[in-house]
Amino acid sequence: MKNVLIIGAGRSASSLIKYLLEKSESENLHITIGDLSLELAQRKTKGHKNASAIALDINNTEQRQSEIQKADIVISMLPAHMHIEVAKDCITFKKHMVTASYISDAMQALDAQAKENGLVFMNEVGLDPGIDHMSAMKVLDEIREQGGKVILFESFCGGLVAPESDNNLWNYKFTWAPRNVVLAGQGGAAKFIQEGTYKYIPYNKLFRRTEFLEVEGYGRFEGYANRDSLKYRSVYGLDDALTVFRGTIRRVGYSKAWDMFVQLGMTDDTYTIDDSENMSYRGFVNLFLPYHPTDSVEIKLRHQLKIDQDDVMWDKLVELDLFNEEKKIGLKNATPAQALEKILTDSWTLQEHDKDMIVMYHKFGYELNGERKQIDATMVCIGDDQTYTAMAKTVGLPVAMATLQILNGNIKTPGVQLPIKKEVYEPILKELEEYGVIFHEKEVTYKGYN
Repeated sequence: MKNVLIIGAGRSASSLIKYLLEKSESENLHITIGDLSLELAQRKTKGHKNASAIALDINNTEQRQSEIQKADIVISMLPAHMHIEVAKDCITFKKHMVTASYISDAMQALDAQAKENGLVFMNEVGLDPGIDHMSAMKVLDEIREQGGKVILFESFCGGLVAPESDNNLWNYKFTWAPRNVVLAGQGGAAKFIQEGTYKYIPYNKLFRRTEFLEVEGYGRFEGYANRDSLKYRSVYGLDDALTVFRGTIRRVGYSKAWDMFVQLGMTDDTYTIDDSENMSYRGFVNLFLPYHPTDSVEIKLRHQLKIDQDDVMWDKLVELDLFNEEKKIGLKNATPAQALEKILTDSWTLQEHDKDMIVMYHKFGYELNGERKQIDATMVCIGDDQTYTAMAKTVGLPVAMATLQILNGNIKTPGVQLPIKKEVYEPILKELEEYGVIFHEKEVTYKGYN
């Protein structure tokens, strides 16, 4: 029997665990699910005879190492900064490892040791990063195999609310970590290359520079630039491409509205607010507005943002209950970003019967036989319910599939890596189609950069 250790049983692990439990008979697997919360781990096993739940404290070195020693492969679904101790133990005890997280410098530093020991350390094999790499490399490889030269690559991904659950003016709800949404785009200018010229968008301009996308059957979306679109140029073999741009998808109108918070300073995470626990939502808004002896908070805000009372932007702010005097922030020493997150969580939390949606969109521009061509590839995945969300499916399933492929010896290349080799992406993309994660590719007239 092959032993799989899953560390971390949070939201993203639900589809991963379900998949491995369903495969456990045919693949002769025993799955150990370890989490700080034993109750959570037990819930995820669903009483399956091929699964065990344990309370696992990652900081307990003796326990962590004991569990890793028993496993044939380790899946870490911990926050990214916590992978490294697990990874070092996997080197020590010669175990393969899989994560959905970006490869950190500390993880990359283990590459030589992983290779020496013939170990596969597969990272970035979730959604974004993950499915984006695999689906992009498939088309890029196909273009190159025909003799084509890639000149443009754009890639967009977003976690959104499904159309049937989309019932607010922002066309948005939190489908993943709210904090990451509030802090999106901070920490340096967004950088990319466009028509051969490097471009930079500072944070205060980010949400006003958007690109429009059309997804058949789902309508119009917009995309704003990710922080570093150039990170994967060499990895994807796009050093000579004239345009490389990666972005985040939202419904049209979201970015312009979000920019109001950015301009006011509400997304700032660098200082704390005095007496924030007792501050009302209305008081929070007033923090960012000048004093006036007679004007109300509403009038001051409209004046500051230069929006009219009949503007939909105003309706979006009112919908969030921002001017409520009764509701309290309730967080001690909160930063503006934390206070805003609390306010938004009231309005944007997925309700029991709400479903989420993942949208991914790639554009490939290339030259072949002197002609410029373009392929657009789109993928939309809608969640089943609050447990098996689209986010949990698209993050967890490729992690689980990669795990089985490594266990069965189909992924052989050792080292710290991401899923850009054919031996990795071909079987995973093919199997993902059985679970409704399907890319629709179509040739369109080459448009260049919009």
